[in-house]
Amino acid sequence: MVCGTVCRLLHSKPLRGCVLRAFIPGWLVMWCVPGLAMAGVVWRGDFETGDRSQYSRAQMVNADRLQVVTSPVAEGKYALKATVHQGDDPINASGNRNELVYISNEPVGSEYYYRWKVMFANDFPSVDTWQLFTQWHHDGCCGSPPVEFYVKGEEIRLSLPGTSEIPWRTKLTRGVWHEFILHAKWSSDPKVGFVELWHNKELVLPKRGAMTMYSGQRNYLKLGLYRNDTVKPVGVVYHDGFIQATALSDVLEQKPEPPPVDAGTPIDAGSPMDAGSPEDAGSVDPEPVDAGGAEEPGPQPEADAGTPAWDAGTEPGPNVPPPGGISSDEGAAAQSGCSSTGGSAAAFALLGLMGLAGYRRRKG
Repeated sequence: MVCGTVCRLLHSKPLRGCVLRAFIPGWLVMWCVPGLAMAGVVWRGDFETGDRSQYSRAQMVNADRLQVVTSPVAEGKYALKATVHQGDDPINASGNRNELVYISNEPVGSEYYYRWKVMFANDFPSVDTWQLFTQWHHDGCCGSPPVEFYVKGEEIRLSLPGTSEIPWRTKLTRGVWHEFILHAKWSSDPKVGFVELWHNKELVLPKRGAMTMYSGQRNYLKLGLYRNDTVKPVGVVYHDGFIQATALSDVLEQKPEPPPVDAGTPIDAGSPMDAGSPEDAGSVDPEPVDAGGAEEPGPQPEADAGTPAWDAGTEPGPNVPPPGGISSDEGAAAQSGCSSTGGSAAAFALLGLMGLAGYRRRKG
């Protein structure tokens, strides 16, 4: 009963400064709202260290193929410039590549949000074959990864090779930053696993069941550029801002709060109006007209599970066009803020409920 009351108060209309929270023990809030207790950033791969140290290792022929640069950047001070020349084959496998590896080893049944930004150079090759820029690879040997993002011709695609699906695609635009947010639950059972995708802040793939892992294997992250070895022109891709978290709110960009509004100096109401002398009313002076004081502004609202067997080639699965593609104008759900109703009366009523609950427990 107490938990239900707390939850209703937390999610109703705003109360100034979230005063009610001062009356609610932290353990009770965490008990009633598990998402608050569990939410948080799991890992950052945003290159703000100024190097590649956030990642487990690099697969590159030379250090100049995976450079941490100060321009261009999507956010912060640093980004990654991934370059591939024909013949770049650092692991003696199929295709050409230079990639960073993060041994994330997402367990079966785990669920995360991933946000990162990618920009394709103005001269990025247009070829009728695959060019991967982000993939969640299985820790077994060989074959296409279960989840991959790649370019083919003039399209950016999300592919699920284990099910031969391309559930989302969009036009390739060069020279601009593309933001991706992938929400995934990792499972080899399509009735359990799922994917959900935002592109440039728009929900473009509503949550749908998918086989996101291969049975008996775990996934790990690879990003950079990996492509068919038939591609001859040099390819350059930039990566920035990678973050992994347990809640959507943790991967969204935090905009700085605006400075407080200056309410200014109250307007001088002037001197009281002279009512003049009364007509034969004796010596009693009339009271001055009350011009009123300027209204003061109210309070502002507060606003290593081991090293995987390296792949011997991870070519994308069959390119099966989706039935008309998937697109949506729906945005991410609004995040509920700190709120309540009833002012101090609700707060003290809540205290009474909590005291009563405690009394009953002691009595029992």
